[in-house]
Amino acid sequence: MRQSIPVHRRHVLAGLSGLALILPQSAQAQLAILDPQSAADQSIVLQDAIHAASGSGRLSLPAGRFRASGLRFPSNLLIEGVPGATWLVGMGRSIGAITAQSDLVLRDIGFAGDSGSEPLLSIESSSGITLERCLFRDSPGIALNLLASAATLRDCDFAGHGDAAIHALDSVGLLVASNRIAKCGNAGIRIWRQESGLDGSIVVNNRISATDWRDGGNGQNGNGINVYLADEVIVADNHISDSAFTAIRLNTTRNTQVTGNQCRSSGEVAIFSEFGFSGSIIAQNVVDTAATGISITNMDVGGALAVCSGNIVRNITPSSAVNPDTIPLGIFAEADTAITGNVVENVPGVAIGAGWGPYLRNVVIADNVVTASDIGIGVSLADGAGGVTIGGNRIDARQHGLAGMLWTEVAEPDLASATERYPHVTLL
Repeated sequence: MRQSIPVHRRHVLAGLSGLALILPQSAQAQLAILDPQSAADQSIVLQDAIHAASGSGRLSLPAGRFRASGLRFPSNLLIEGVPGATWLVGMGRSIGAITAQSDLVLRDIGFAGDSGSEPLLSIESSSGITLERCLFRDSPGIALNLLASAATLRDCDFAGHGDAAIHALDSVGLLVASNRIAKCGNAGIRIWRQESGLDGSIVVNNRISATDWRDGGNGQNGNGINVYLADEVIVADNHISDSAFTAIRLNTTRNTQVTGNQCRSSGEVAIFSEFGFSGSIIAQNVVDTAATGISITNMDVGGALAVCSGNIVRNITPSSAVNPDTIPLGIFAEADTAITGNVVENVPGVAIGAGWGPYLRNVVIADNVVTASDIGIGVSLADGAGGVTIGGNRIDARQHGLAGMLWTEVAEPDLASATERYPHVTLL
């Protein structure tokens, strides 16, 4: 009788390791043809190496700058370069694309240069895609474009792109974590959908700085993080500085959380929840230097339902260089919003505002601290304004503690002593 021989896990792993050393030889032979000093197109050599490695599951790229375009990356493969030294350089079109693939990892690879009107790298209709420690530099448009994909973008570095660092459309499971983004022309990170719907992207622990608005507009561009038509998105613990317009902008979103972010030097509104939003949580953020700190607005088109709690807002500027319609406000809300437990300092206008003309409904302003500001709390007294409840706030104001407002004008400098004339105002 033939005796069975026990197979231990370490024997299997050793065998697999040996197999891996055998399989990639053809891929490595292809890579040996690469010339790290050449200005010639090396796309064919790179593509052949990628195909040859697909059976083994791993490909190691050498150091150097390799001009390439139109590369296609397959499933079930790890491709890695030498950290900071392996670069794929554009030749007037996209360097590569991941289309309808799964379980692919790109690590320690740089993407740079002229991609023409296309992104440096695209991911489309794919899942289980991971980019780690990759570098993206100096493209004329979008650096990384994602469409209908589930991907993890972790510890990557983006700088000097003409449009956005990351543009994600119709995501189905996107994690953007611990990346660095600097000096992009129109946006840092965009989480967008073509139609309103569940998105669920998570954007955490990123550092975004110096976002410009090259293509102009009144808020479409110039945002560190922009969430548009995408529901159930989490934006947390990011550091965002020097945004031409907004650090974090939510446009027509549902059940979005904006928590624990540092927002410094925003040219317009630092944190914006606008248009037909519903269910925004804006909590425990720090806003320092902006034309308006936090704005929760557009009741006129269905924008309503928010919590604004535990934020620090300070150093609001008298005007905005990019949007002259912006007025100096610390925190502002219109409909179905609780503004509680915030600290607002140094506002040359209204520290906490409720309502704009008739657009006011069910706002609570409670247990906030206001210091070194012109007007502590401003409440709309315009015809048609709805209910507001105010209580437990500590206010140190230069001009008025609690004032009634007709748009930007003070209509009732001491609202606390005149509430009998304004039944929509309740003081606790």
